[in-house]
Amino acid sequence: MITLYHTPISLNSRRVWVTLLEKGLSFDLVKVNLTGGEQYQPEFLAMNPFHHIPVLVDDETTVIESFAILDYLEAKYPTPALLPKEANAIAKVRMVQMVVLNELTTALGPLTRQFMGFGEASPEELDKAKQQVAVSLKFFESKLGDQTFFGGEQLTLADIVLGIITPWFDELALPLADYPGLQAWTARLMERPAWKTTQATPEEIEAFKVRAREMMARRR
Repeated sequence: MITLYHTPISLNSRRVWVTLLEKGLSFDLVKVNLTGGEQYQPEFLAMNPFHHIPVLVDDETTVIESFAILDYLEAKYPTPALLPKEANAIAKVRMVQMVVLNELTTALGPLTRQFMGFGEASPEELDKAKQQVAVSLKFFESKLGDQTFFGGEQLTLADIVLGIITPWFDELALPLADYPGLQAWTARLMERPAWKTTQATPEEIEAFKVRAREMMARRR
């Protein structure tokens, strides 16, 4: 039996959750209350000493770090495949994944913090962030081209890793109108059951914001 320890608001968790659903696997979900400190409890630290989510437990195997979990699931449960076979296509998927991790996520930092109510970013910070985001989006648009997914007609891990972020762009005041390919691709993904099932509700988002701000205030 597979168990995913997660929190619904976490993008790292959601990419694993979507992958499990897209592969049609049976699994249990265990919600970890991060603002309540459950990740610091001995039971959780025994699985992940770095106190992060997600954690995947599959019988006797425990895997931490979301990208490692995605690779594990693809290797252990290869059908349906979420990685193409051809070398150039594999390279494209990996490039998209790593640009999301190393470039886009970092660039979104000031915008995300402001959206979550964790402090105001300066106009200079916001302008710089938007310029950095634009570089990533142009790259993604070029790699997607006129394909349905980054793997052609095949949904891939690249679509999952990027596709759980782009639906948030309107909330972050980053409309995708300048990137029609990505905009249409995002709309297609949002119609998939795995995206609908894992989409955090406005109530969940607001509740998380409140709890996180309270936790930050207590630390000051």
